Amino acid sequence: MSVTNSGDVSPIRAVLEVVVRALVDRPESVRVTETERRGMSVLELRTSPEDMGKIIGRQGRTAAALRTLVAVTAEKHGKRAQLDIKD
Repeated sequence: MSVTNSGDVSPIRAVLEVVVRALVDRPESVRVTETERRGMSVLELRTSPEDMGKIIGRQGRTAAALRTLVAVTAEKHGKRAQLDIKD
């Protein structure tokens, strides 16, 4: 398992950070870490507890949309990726 350096931001992580920061009230609290597991990028998203409802959305629709966005962006770059939302 390897962690992407903070100076070397992947396009998948960059897209996710921009979208999530636009959704939340406290964009400075958004943290995305990226690791490699079994040939797949795993992005872990953390934000303030107050903003977690906005990330999950009604019936999980926003979370599902974010996961789709990550998967499509990864596919565009010839990779596989998964989004884990941590509370």
